[in-house]
Amino acid sequence: MTGWLVFAVFAVLAAVGTPIFALMGGLALWLFHTAQIEPSAVIIELSRLATLPSLIAIPLFTFAGYVLAESGSPQRIVALAEALFGWLPGGVAIAGLCACAMFTAFTGASGVTIIALGGLIYPLLRRQQYPDDFSLGLVTTTGSLGLLFPPSLPIILYALVGKISVDRLFAAAAGPGVILLVVLSLYVVLVAFKHRVPRIPFSGRALAKAVRNAAWEIPLPFIVVGGIYAGIFTASEAAAVMAFYVVVVECLIYRDLKLSQLAGTMARSMMLVGAILAVLGTALGLTNYLIDAEIPSRLFELLRAHIASQWGFLALLNVFLLVVNMVEIFSAIIIVVPIIVPVAMRFQVDPIHLGALFLLNLEIGYMTPPMGLNLFLSSRRFDRPLPDLYKAALPFWAVLVAALVLVTYVPAVSLWLPNLLHIH
Repeated sequence: MTGWLVFAVFAVLAAVGTPIFALMGGLALWLFHTAQIEPSAVIIELSRLATLPSLIAIPLFTFAGYVLAESGSPQRIVALAEALFGWLPGGVAIAGLCACAMFTAFTGASGVTIIALGGLIYPLLRRQQYPDDFSLGLVTTTGSLGLLFPPSLPIILYALVGKISVDRLFAAAAGPGVILLVVLSLYVVLVAFKHRVPRIPFSGRALAKAVRNAAWEIPLPFIVVGGIYAGIFTASEAAAVMAFYVVVVECLIYRDLKLSQLAGTMARSMMLVGAILAVLGTALGLTNYLIDAEIPSRLFELLRAHIASQWGFLALLNVFLLVVNMVEIFSAIIIVVPIIVPVAMRFQVDPIHLGALFLLNLEIGYMTPPMGLNLFLSSRRFDRPLPDLYKAALPFWAVLVAALVLVTYVPAVSLWLPNLLHIH
């Protein structure tokens, strides 16, 4: 079987919704086989994942998210959101955008946000009478919105690998991050007007009742986020705090779940964790082949030989990064950044602007069909086939790509804040 035929088969399998880990694992095994390398090179990466100190955050945040989703918490949060923002056009959806962006910034992982908050925001939007496709698209998109805001781990990692100022990149990435929130909020308002999503008249009595009912859940983001910002605990420790707090509140205070039900909730959440780890492990295995075959180096040598203008370089760079950044962000940063930085310098691209551009592509790549990780996670979380997620995420993807074009060709969007603050 020729190489082109094999890749065509994998493309068809991806289009019909074949699980991402199976595609990547199968492709990696085939590539290593053709290179006469032991297939254990793929399996080794699964073993290496178990040694990562931050790995514990994934099952703990996942479990906490499932407990919240299966308790009465969504109803209480819905009532509180309606009381606070229901009187604004698109208010509840905009609140969901901002909450997810903040959560992702602190955890540094879009998957955690989809898992922990998706079960809350999706029913909230449906109750507000937003279309199903729009609601699915929004929770899929918002999973990675916070990657451009400090203290996002990908920003720190990029600064270290790219050998630039972390503080300056924090400031540079925040500008595009705000742009994304603004354009998505405008899109939300348009959808709310188009579908005549009803607004809820503001009522002080309803707000007071909602606050009383959610009194134990309101402190949760302040405990987790505040604890991380204050340096009281790390993200992994915050996951443990969140899991403990959620179990106590939902099982012992609200009593929405019985302690005997936790085993089933844990089993369902760990099935999703297993799927996530399978994706990460096979992605790293495929990355190993790309390194051994020097694929990124060859691609950029070809790019440098045939592109003469900065605008052309940036356009093709965006396309390349959207593909590379679909699955595993940390591998993408570690592998690609050292290659693209010297090439970009030859095209006179500011290294700080390049960093913000890379991270923005990283964010959009997570929701780019057919292999964007957010699409896979939402498919698993909401038990929907991947083609449904492709359709739901497409309008949001188009909005974000329009913002990407703006950031790409107007460097001031990312450079004005670090220059204004005189950060070096």
